[in-house]
Amino acid sequence: MYFEPHHHDFVDFTSTAPGAGPEQVVVAGAGPVGLAVALGLARRGVAVTVLEAGDSVCHGSRAICLSRHSMEVLDRIGVGGEFARLSLPWTTGRSHYRDTEVLAFAMPHGEADVRAPMVNISQSVAEQILLDAALAEPRIKLRWKSRVTGVTQDDGQVTVEAETPAGPRVLRARHLVACDGAHSAVRKALDVHLEGTSYEGRYVIADIHWESELPTERQAWFDPPSNPGQTILLHRQPDDIWRIDYQIDADEDPEEAIREENVRAVITRHLEWLGTRKPWTLEWSSLYRAHARALGSFLHGRVLFAGDAAHLVPIFGVRGLNSGLEDADVYAWALAAVVNGGADERILRTVADERRDAWRQNAEQAEKSTLFMTPGTDGYRLTRDAVLQLALARPVLTHLINPRQSSATHSRTSPLTHTAAPAASGPLPGDPLPDLKVVPVGGEETGLHALRGATFSLIAAATAADAARVASELSAHLPVTALATEGEPAPGVPVLGHEAATRLGLAEGEALLVRPDGLVLARIRTGEPLGPLTRHLTDQLTAGGAR
Repeated sequence: MYFEPHHHDFVDFTSTAPGAGPEQVVVAGAGPVGLAVALGLARRGVAVTVLEAGDSVCHGSRAICLSRHSMEVLDRIGVGGEFARLSLPWTTGRSHYRDTEVLAFAMPHGEADVRAPMVNISQSVAEQILLDAALAEPRIKLRWKSRVTGVTQDDGQVTVEAETPAGPRVLRARHLVACDGAHSAVRKALDVHLEGTSYEGRYVIADIHWESELPTERQAWFDPPSNPGQTILLHRQPDDIWRIDYQIDADEDPEEAIREENVRAVITRHLEWLGTRKPWTLEWSSLYRAHARALGSFLHGRVLFAGDAAHLVPIFGVRGLNSGLEDADVYAWALAAVVNGGADERILRTVADERRDAWRQNAEQAEKSTLFMTPGTDGYRLTRDAVLQLALARPVLTHLINPRQSSATHSRTSPLTHTAAPAASGPLPGDPLPDLKVVPVGGEETGLHALRGATFSLIAAATAADAARVASELSAHLPVTALATEGEPAPGVPVLGHEAATRLGLAEGEALLVRPDGLVLARIRTGEPLGPLTRHLTDQLTAGGAR
């Protein structure tokens, strides 16, 4: 059954009284990124008001593919289990040139991984899961039909003006997080603009209800006999909903292309060519154009920008929502550290710059995929088709068809990342910590991230006593959860076993200090002085020390 969103009534609220203390945080936008920011903050004790111009979650599948790393983010805000229950995992994909398969790929996945590399779930369902969690969270106030119309700020607070059915309302807060999408009203109010590249190719994207036995994998056809000259993508979603994307010709009228009878005609030809006569219904369709654009800075005064309000990346490789959830994960712990009084506000500049660099990482990969998937000129199309033609005869060239699926970004160049100790293997400082299945001594199998929680954590190839000692030394600078890989457990310090140390590339006496968002902050040796690291933490994180 296709998802139909519930529409919410406006509930009036009062403006912040002049002279009254500001609210802690206002979030503009109740899409998946805004709700993830709100939940991440609320789980850390921060009160949040969410302003949403609409009255419901979105309609249609939109961003359907969530990466392994995004599922870790969702676990940290308490909704990962529900996402796992309602989504479809997948690991493989196929690409075809005309009627011949030219690529079969498998994303990296091993028995030790907690999750599949990718899951499919409609964005409308994803937003509903997040919304249900937000409605159950007493620290979150949701304000529907409240459209941001103005933003001003000074050294102490940000003032947000909103138009509501009851008239104008004004909220004052310490910080504003703009998650209000590609047409951000906050961007407009501050007169800041996205810069970058907009690609020529356009795609129709559609959801159909279709009872098919095809597997859950990404399928792509270039120049298929069913629709010559077009590129078609196919993804299974839960509940027999299938997502079909196809490129339209450069000279085709977009308004004509999106007309229902024309969408039906393209899909009918392709499904019949696949050999199916099973009935199907068209549930939703839209038009898409690829962009790789971003703000020059994701922090403007006391306003942080996240998701599509901060950056756009092409749909190919599914980096859009995945990068937005990364934004939410990083911003939530850093902003909570500031609001709760332990960190200097300048840490927000650090994480905003990290996320701007993450967009660059995503855009570089997405550009390669986009020029292949949606060549906007005759030259690009000829080059793409030549590669596909060559791949038919020379399989060694199939790597050039690589769809470059989304993977977690890194913060290796961030000033917050401490790189004193070189790594022989395993994650580098700034890399995401892989979530591995572990069986703590005397415990049951769990995930590494579930065990360490959503805090700073130390994973030491040492005894529980040594891990606890190092964590205690670091505790003057930040709260640290200790995990060990050797010996017997100590109070509050689980022991993972030698196998975990091997998989993480930890030699005896080495340790990883991991941030709340799962990125490795530092690699150290437990037997060496911690002075350089503690000075670094003081300089970067604590009030009066961050730069």
